[in-house]
Amino acid sequence: MLNFELYIPTKLYFGRGQCDRVGEIAAGRGFRRALICYGGGSAVRSGLLERIKTSLDASGVEHDEFGGIQANPTAECCARMAGFARERGSDLLLAVGGGSVIDTAKMAAHCVRTGRDPWDYTEHRAEPTDSLPVGVVLTIAATGSETSDSAVLTNTATGVKRGLSSEKNRPLFAIMDPELTMTLPPYQTACGIVDILMHTMERYMCTNPDNELIDRISECLLTSVIDAGRRVMAEPADYEARATLMLAGSLSHNGLTGAGRACGLWAHKLEHEMSALDDRIAHGAGLAVVWPAYLEFFARRGLFTERLERYAEKIWGERTVEGGIEATREYFRSLGMPERLSDFGLTAEDAEYMSRRCTDDGKKTFPSVLPLGLEEVREIYSLCL
Repeated sequence: MLNFELYIPTKLYFGRGQCDRVGEIAAGRGFRRALICYGGGSAVRSGLLERIKTSLDASGVEHDEFGGIQANPTAECCARMAGFARERGSDLLLAVGGGSVIDTAKMAAHCVRTGRDPWDYTEHRAEPTDSLPVGVVLTIAATGSETSDSAVLTNTATGVKRGLSSEKNRPLFAIMDPELTMTLPPYQTACGIVDILMHTMERYMCTNPDNELIDRISECLLTSVIDAGRRVMAEPADYEARATLMLAGSLSHNGLTGAGRACGLWAHKLEHEMSALDDRIAHGAGLAVVWPAYLEFFARRGLFTERLERYAEKIWGERTVEGGIEATREYFRSLGMPERLSDFGLTAEDAEYMSRRCTDDGKKTFPSVLPLGLEEVREIYSLCL
């Protein structure tokens, strides 16, 4: 086990009806004016937004609204949110939604007081130092952004998608009511399941295998999510399965399953190029295409064999590496996930463009078990076609 630091300060309020406590929670922490941030109309149609405003009103917390945050959020939207929060004198950004809304709020929080452009932080021209607090009312089990140190934005002017990892990204609190996820469309639920799995699967494929405790924690999380995923796809109102997925989403991306490991989220990096190229591609759906190809790339080279064998056996109950990869594909298929780049309308030309964009025309290499440069990335994308 390698040396590590793990800091998870986000307080969770988990369970039925917890969203009705948002006013009490915000007021109890001394906040006086919240900016409620949300995406499309689902928060309005479901009545959740009204419940939140009623709770804030009852506790004397003033509030404003910033809606319309899109999936695969943009730096431009983030900058508008920061400017609006500054204008209104907000002292809390309250993100109501999933990863896109939360990531936008996280990055906007760094800009409200400083007046900087959010892209300054993703490009490391500046580091967050004076950030507004972020609270979360989670509505989908997926990204784990409610407890993670990461946030991802797209710059629409350049088509580049970049992330920032910083302890300043961790929300102050997260309200997590599994019942809020029961009305999600099946495809959105399925994308979330893949995303939860991938945050731990990538960390599980580490280059230092001598970490038995974190291995076993990861294996338990992954098999629990696989089982809960099957259950919610068959019965969307299964509360215990929804609760498992929601808590697992946080545990999978708060740093725990990467503790003491040498690992990186390189398959995520490959997917980011896909959703940057076409923002209609859901992150989880893109990962479902990339991950089996990523594993196959290493298997064909006889690399990572012991780890791939353990992955096959402990996660999927398979005896061979090939069986584990095929079981992964079959599970994603059972969720209704796409299998090939062509399912998104992407071509071999698009794969070449993404290969070059991902590696900055071959200037960048990613330190996976085998360094991934232009040729390696090109081959992984070709396995996705």
